Amino acid sequence: MGARWGLSWPPALSHSRRPDRRRNPQERGAGWVALTRGMIRAMRRGEAGSTLQELLLRAVDYPETGLRLLDRGERATFLSWAGIAERASEVAGGLGALGVAPGERVALLYSTGEEFFDAFFGALLAAAVPVPLYPPVRLGRLDEYHERTARQLEAAGAVVVLAERRLAALAGAAVEAARPRAGLHTLGALPRGRVQVAAGEPGDLALVQFSSGTTLEPKPVALTQAAVLAQVRALNALWPDTPEVAHSGVSWLPLYHDMGLIGCVFPALERPSILTLLAPEAFVARPALWLRALSTTRATISPAPNFAYALAAERVRDHELEGVDLSNWRVALCGAETVVADTLRRFVARFAPHGFRAEALTPVYGLSEAALAVTFPPLGRGAVARRWARAPLAETGRAEPDPAGVEIVAVGPPLPGFTLEVRGEDGRLLPERRVGRLFVAGPSLFREYLGQPMATARALTGGLLDTGDLGFLDGGELYLTGRAKDVLLMRGRSHDPAEVEEAVARVEGVRKGCVVAVSHRPEGEATERLLLFVERRRGRAAELDAELESACRAAVLAATGLAVDRVVTLEAGTLPRTSSGKLRRAETLALSLAGRLTPPRRMGALALAAELLRGRRALARARRDGGAAGAAK
Repeated sequence: MGARWGLSWPPALSHSRRPDRRRNPQERGAGWVALTRGMIRAMRRGEAGSTLQELLLRAVDYPETGLRLLDRGERATFLSWAGIAERASEVAGGLGALGVAPGERVALLYSTGEEFFDAFFGALLAAAVPVPLYPPVRLGRLDEYHERTARQLEAAGAVVVLAERRLAALAGAAVEAARPRAGLHTLGALPRGRVQVAAGEPGDLALVQFSSGTTLEPKPVALTQAAVLAQVRALNALWPDTPEVAHSGVSWLPLYHDMGLIGCVFPALERPSILTLLAPEAFVARPALWLRALSTTRATISPAPNFAYALAAERVRDHELEGVDLSNWRVALCGAETVVADTLRRFVARFAPHGFRAEALTPVYGLSEAALAVTFPPLGRGAVARRWARAPLAETGRAEPDPAGVEIVAVGPPLPGFTLEVRGEDGRLLPERRVGRLFVAGPSLFREYLGQPMATARALTGGLLDTGDLGFLDGGELYLTGRAKDVLLMRGRSHDPAEVEEAVARVEGVRKGCVVAVSHRPEGEATERLLLFVERRRGRAAELDAELESACRAAVLAATGLAVDRVVTLEAGTLPRTSSGKLRRAETLALSLAGRLTPPRRMGALALAAELLRGRRALARARRDGGAAGAAK
């Protein structure tokens, strides 16, 4: 593990507001000077820093940089990196007092806010490994949440859970089931301990994040400091500051997901610069907040999944755009799920009158096991989509241009330092315009699935990561055609479920982004059936389902030529999702076959109070039984 220093953090820091100048060491006090001397010795490997801890301590010298938190009323709270470092050191002392040892995992349950960063960097400064988990936001699915979170805590080997006060009780049942050694604590309830600040080593784990894939079992992706910083520096190299442009970002993406944390927060720390953050639930409730924040801050970079661009184009109202100017938005990243060309066109058409430029759109490809990005198109080019003949793609995996074919968006060539190979079922390299399985090598690949050597061996072979994704190269650029395990197999042909789902998403009465297409061959039958699971829009009567089913069948037939065998209409919120919001296709089918694909529970005030009481009792039992050293108060 990295070296450690038992140095007390000063109780307060005075922040100069002088732009573009480092503060004088005499302004900081003796304790601060002693601490920075120790950190400077650790940073002799390179002025830029080789761990996240070192980046944090370096960023303290830039008091005008940090995080700007916006609430739903568009009120801002500024968190300087210096303030985060000060509070994180106190968290580190508390973890030390709990007996958390170097390399042990600390699970984090927080919404977007100050405490997340204090806890995350506090774990790192204690030489522990933070494990961000998604908070209990789907209240009608708490039983599923408890089961999945308990499995994640066990898979990560978490020894303690740090939780936001308002979320602690809701996580009680999961903590009781997993029984981490040191229990669950809020930051305010941590014991006080001697501050021991760890600089860390490049080979140490920086964090464990759970893959956002759609498998039932959690996969704890272990990322080293070296891997995370390689990814962060590869991203920042794409948009260097110039005399004309000083880059900054806006993000509403969840902090337990790599696109939000590794793709947004860490680059802002490494520069260092200012990042404006919104809570994910604030964006979903009012998508205009995202665009208003970009306009107000004059930010240049902001990422989002495809569904966010669709949601904004559909739900942002004219009066919410008064005075909004998006002309400074230079890099509008789109990834994390299938990128749909029609969605991007609608977004451009909707917001071009407010200064948004089509060339800002930047479709990308990445995955958790690569610490985020793998491919990137040239910045400023805009989205490029081409049409390919359906029959050759489905029958032989050959990509042949066809003006009437299926439209696929290019997601660019590999990042510098990365290698991307397309291989056939026999493992041989395929030429361009041949669909195969994607294998990736690069400096930011994960070390392992923590504690899962067999799964790691299946994913990593000879330094190459088997992504499980399918696609082809054309002119060196990647075109994705789907996930291998999600491909629709119909009468010997392969089809991308995303194309079917997108066709249904445009049907009136269907809830946006809430469609799952799967193929299934019932036992004893010779051919597969195409099944559609569709959530109806909130407020739409179930009596109209027959009309909705007919419209869905017609939409799929017109768009793809496929005949749907069965359409299952569902209440809003029924389809299972990953922590990052992706729909779980395999789990949807499994639950349906088992008769357990049911809508979420109604969660009124009484039901919520009962759930909180249940969680508190679970925490009390865990404490009484010795499974927790101290529960949240």
